[in-house]
Amino acid sequence: MAIKITIGGGKKKAPPQPPPKVAEIKLNISKTVNGDYYIKDHSDIDIVIMVKKNKVLALSKDLMSEMVYGAQDRLFRFLTEKGLVDPTTVQGGSVYGSMEGMLLKSDELNVPNMTILNISEWIDSERPYFEFVEKFEEMEVEHFVDPNEEESTELGEVPHEETKGTLRPGYTYGPYWQSYTY
Repeated sequence: MAIKITIGGGKKKAPPQPPPKVAEIKLNISKTVNGDYYIKDHSDIDIVIMVKKNKVLALSKDLMSEMVYGAQDRLFRFLTEKGLVDPTTVQGGSVYGSMEGMLLKSDELNVPNMTILNISEWIDSERPYFEFVEKFEEMEVEHFVDPNEEESTELGEVPHEETKGTLRPGYTYGPYWQSYTY
């Protein structure tokens, strides 16, 4: 004899519909194992949105310089103006060359998604700067690799001089700028 069991009885619920798309953006972004977002689109800094800690962290890509600090400062000023980061919490991070700030909390909005959307807008506003620096570096390399006729000489065109530079032969330089002649 077969037994028929019904659990939960009643009507079947339709699967929930996904929310409508608000915006579509293109970013070089990845999600870490613990749920943080790592944005790598900027040429000077990497941006981490720490969801559990409710924090934004901007890390230097290569070397710490004035350009990196300027980019970090512009990022946090932008996020502060948009009302996403508390301006009193923006400070240097525990990693060398980093800057961090606390995200404000909201019951109505998805703050990490709003932060990603605004960071995308900020990166788009910085993109002309990236392109200018890239073109300038290409132009500089081209200038040194293949100079024009006015700025170059053929081999042997410039005569050699008897002595060149600051170190002359026959002098021995000692400490404290004393020199002796042999």
